[in-house]
Amino acid sequence: MLALLIALLLQAPAVPTAPAPVQPPADRRNVEVPDTDTHVVLGTFPTREAWEAHRDRVKARILTAAGLDPMPERTPLNPQRFGKLERDGYTIEKVLLETWPGFFLGGNLYVPTSPGKHPAIVSPHGHWNYGRLEHQPLASVPMRAANLARRGHVVFIYDMVGYNDTRQVPHAFGGPRETLWGFGPLGLQLWDSIRAVDFVAALPEVDATRIGATGASGGGTQTFLLAAVDDRIAYAAPVNMVSAYMQGGSPCENAPGLRLGISNLDIAATFAPKPMLLISATGDWTKHVPQEEYPAIKRIYDLYGAGDKLTQHQVDAPHNYNQQTREHVYRFMDQQAFGRSDDGKERSAPVERLGDMLALMGRTLPAHALDYEGLFTDWRRAATRQAEATTDLGQLRARLARAVALPGLAGVTRDASGTITRGEGDRVPSLWTPGKGRPLVVIHPDGAPAGAALPEVAIARKARRPVLVLQVFQTGTSKADRKRTHNHWLTFNVSDDQARVHDIAAALAWLPADADVLAVGAARYWAAVAVAASGARDALAFDVAGLPADDQDLQAQCFIPALQRAGGLRAVQRLVNGSRSWASSGQASSRR
Repeated sequence: MLALLIALLLQAPAVPTAPAPVQPPADRRNVEVPDTDTHVVLGTFPTREAWEAHRDRVKARILTAAGLDPMPERTPLNPQRFGKLERDGYTIEKVLLETWPGFFLGGNLYVPTSPGKHPAIVSPHGHWNYGRLEHQPLASVPMRAANLARRGHVVFIYDMVGYNDTRQVPHAFGGPRETLWGFGPLGLQLWDSIRAVDFVAALPEVDATRIGATGASGGGTQTFLLAAVDDRIAYAAPVNMVSAYMQGGSPCENAPGLRLGISNLDIAATFAPKPMLLISATGDWTKHVPQEEYPAIKRIYDLYGAGDKLTQHQVDAPHNYNQQTREHVYRFMDQQAFGRSDDGKERSAPVERLGDMLALMGRTLPAHALDYEGLFTDWRRAATRQAEATTDLGQLRARLARAVALPGLAGVTRDASGTITRGEGDRVPSLWTPGKGRPLVVIHPDGAPAGAALPEVAIARKARRPVLVLQVFQTGTSKADRKRTHNHWLTFNVSDDQARVHDIAAALAWLPADADVLAVGAARYWAAVAVAASGARDALAFDVAGLPADDQDLQAQCFIPALQRAGGLRAVQRLVNGSRSWASSGQASSRR
């Protein structure tokens, strides 16, 4: 084989040093670098069908970014209820739930003393110092729980990770390896919220058809994330968080890949046409809600003829869940759960001692409780089991495509300068040599000139095959400044390697025939993922099984959030196994 290659090279005419492809105008991905404070606008959707297609993509984006695609196994919660306090019209109990084997969520359950089944409310807290036990003029979680319970609602208030009883992991955690596995505060908290709904829905005191959710600030973010992905939430009141001007500043409100082309407005709007109350404040980033965010989301509700199901109130106060805000929420929850209307006035309630509310005061977690590394290890094992147990390759491919955030590939064009684009501001310079037969696509991590100098390109040109040499994102002379300094950068922007995968998939979609794909170095990873995620039938000119695939290798060569969670290189290998073998001079085959 080596002798044949040398002979072909000797016969081939001299190939001059490849010119660099024409540099197109600035690539959008280098120029538009959104962050949490970028002003956003909810898109326009002419029909309900158009909205629902977008809505489904938004829900999928949440679950992928949260590391919950597919949903983990719901293992037994082993709920513990203890330390009951008898109060006027309600009781309070301490609660521990095993939301993941060896991981425990703490909370308090408020139950009305009236007989029969009751509606329920799950209520995450915001970033106040005492978490679910915060009691001060601007925010009191116990006061809202006590008043709602007196009004006939079962209320479960529970911790964010890293607060009060839920301290097996810190509130802020994660790095590149966790990013590969979709393991972070947002996803773990969202999983806790889903399990909290599992808990209240199974309570004998609860009517599971009437479950609401409310929280403020970071708890408001958890409220609309939960409402978006858990159909059991029947009505919701996110407080002081739905904004076109600030998307959330905490790690538990941001996960890599969450807001790629979407915002909290899109997420909140997925709840349509169910009843939702938007509470805003004049003294924080929600001050524009009555004039801007509320009308935008209402347009989605109007597509269902349900504009009256979305209501809003603005409170003249700083960032809060104060008494005035709480009273708006009481009225809303009563109307949804009982169909009744009153003034919603708050009644005073005892302020409980912390020791009477904390589930781990005077007791310890079970012996099998996991520490941080133990939980992360178990998360990885569970993700690997799920990927390997997936026999439907279509499902596996769709999961990988969601992790890669693969864009639509219709309408890909190549202009006279050689630039390939999807018409969305992306720019992929290329060198194209027309010919007959099966095309050869070449990707080199050092750019198009380096790719064009590969000996296989000379062989293909000698055989008069079509050759397309790509200069994918941030390679060769396409390298450019890309602002990466703001917090939670990957929440709003794709990684360089994701963009490179997108470029390769777009180029393969542009070709009129299935191709042989030649890549070297790190570009082998990008090409393999592009072929696997897009479902292209192009043949890879290298063995995917030979690529190192542990976390360190992927961090260095193919850093894509949630790639390992979607199955990693093992899934890629399974998906490209059906590709045709490398054919140095094969005939063109029609596109799928």
